[in-house]
Order: sequence, then C-alpha cells, then structure tokens
Amino acid sequence: MKIILKIDGGIGKSVAATAVCKAIKAQYPDSKLIVITGYPEVFDGNKKVYEVLRHNELNYFWRNNIQGQEDTLFFFQEPYLATDFIHRRGHLVKVWCDMNGIKYNGELPELALTHKELTSYGGNLKQSNKPIMVLQSNGGLPNQTDKYSWPRDLPLATAQKVVDAFAPQYNIFHIRRPDQLPLQNTIPVTAEFRQLAVLIAMSEKRLLIDSFAQHTAAALGKQSVVCWIANVPSQFGYEMHNNIIATPPTVEPELRGAVLSMYNTNGPEKEFPYNNEDEIFDADKIIAALQASQQPKEDTKKKVKELA
Repeated sequence: MKIILKIDGGIGKSVAATAVCKAIKAQYPDSKLIVITGYPEVFDGNKKVYEVLRHNELNYFWRNNIQGQEDTLFFFQEPYLATDFIHRRGHLVKVWCDMNGIKYNGELPELALTHKELTSYGGNLKQSNKPIMVLQSNGGLPNQTDKYSWPRDLPLATAQKVVDAFAPQYNIFHIRRPDQLPLQNTIPVTAEFRQLAVLIAMSEKRLLIDSFAQHTAAALGKQSVVCWIANVPSQFGYEMHNNIIATPPTVEPELRGAVLSMYNTNGPEKEFPYNNEDEIFDADKIIAALQASQQPKEDTKKKVKELA
C-alpha cells in the first residue's frame, strides 16, 4: 500500500512534516510513504520515506501511483485551512494527523545528517576557538518590500542588544539572505538548507524566531530560545525550546484586513499593536534565557542521527 503526503508551503513546514511521516509509519508500518514537497532535501536520509517528489516533477504520477492501485491513500489536505487549526485547538502536526485519521503520539520532527556533512561543511564554520551561537532574526519570502515584519521578526534594536551581549564570547552566525537586515558583530550566513542544519547542530546557543530554524533545531534535539509575536508555540513550536512570548499589545490595532488569523504575517503598519518596537520584547529577558541555556556536550558522531 502507498500513502502519498503532499506538503505545500515553506521549508519549515516540510521539516515539521517529518513528524507527520513518523506518525504515518507508526500506524502503517508496511506502507510505502511518498512525499511531494518543494524541499526534497529535508527528507534526505529519512528511512521512513520511500520516495520524495518535487511539485513540478510528477511525470507519470497517475500511472505509477493511481492506475490499478485502489488502496493508495492520498493525504493532500491543507492543515492551515482546517477548523481546528484556525481555532488554535492543537499543534500543526496534531491537526495534520487528525485530519488524515492518523493517531498522534507527540511525534517530533527529525533530520538525518551524515558524518561527512558534519565534518565537511562543519569544518568550514570554525572561525576561531570561540563556540558558535546561531541567530535567525528575520523570515519570510525573498525580496520583500518591507525588510522587517513586526508579527514575526525580532526588532532590529532588540536583536542587536542581544548580539552585543554575546559577541565577546561567541562567534554569532546570523542566518539571513542578502536582502534581509544585517546586524553588527555577526557572521552573515546564506547557505543551502542542509548546511544550515549542520550549523545549528554544531552550535552551542541559538536565538530563533518562528521560522524554519526553530523546526530544524527541534528536529536535531537542540534546545533553543525562540521568540513569538503573532503565532503561538502551542501551535507551531515545541516544548523543548525556551519559548518567549511577546509583551501583550499596548495599542488597539486595526484588524479590518484580518481573515484567518489576528495579524497578517507581512506586518501591515495599521495592525501594529504597540507604541514602538521596543515594547515588543524585553531584550534583557532574552539575554537571561540564553545565558541559562545549557546544551549537553556531544562528540560529533553522536550528532549524526540515523532514522530508524
């Protein structure tokens, strides 16, 4: 029997979907699980997945997966449009499983990194004897008109204050595209997904937002400090992280354009519910959370996760 899981959306959603794959295989251990995604690299080395297809590379799909195969199951529903998801009645992974009749047992995402990936790319990350800290302060699509989205991104001044507190002790790698806002005293890094996953695996501390990196950190078992504004960790995050929620709004926002969620993630100025960006987070609280975070020391071999 084949089960075909279709994933729309960004790379973080595909990372989260690896937890859905775990739940599917727990319920249907003898099935051949096929994933359709825009990010096949997320599933490299994932032994629970039989085959990975790109959205635009579905040649002979009907012949190979539907013709004469009446027992094939199609999990093509969009979880973001599910009633339970819109009402925030559970984590994305749970809603995704529920809508397809899959029992959810708290599965977490997972990634498989090889020893060669860790040693080859990881060796290029050593700038000095300082340990590595990873920061992702901005997310979203490339070439956005507004480089800062207040419902999702860390305010620039807040992020810089945190960087200044840790730059003397850490090499701070700032995950960002060239079109995203820079921070002083950081090492900007733009790389392929699996190289960024190696960076996260090798880091000692991580300050992240609700974007692909926090899903990736969870998949690698790397406890992180994650900051939340519009979205909530009970729906998109993980209990293993230290989740810091933004200060409650201080201004009544204009929500005429809100449809399926309170705020639009592109951050319209009219919806901004604060007097200024400094009100969103207490930078000292973020710094204290990072200072308190302790990542168990592991040798490189233990970071290589073989998926059963």
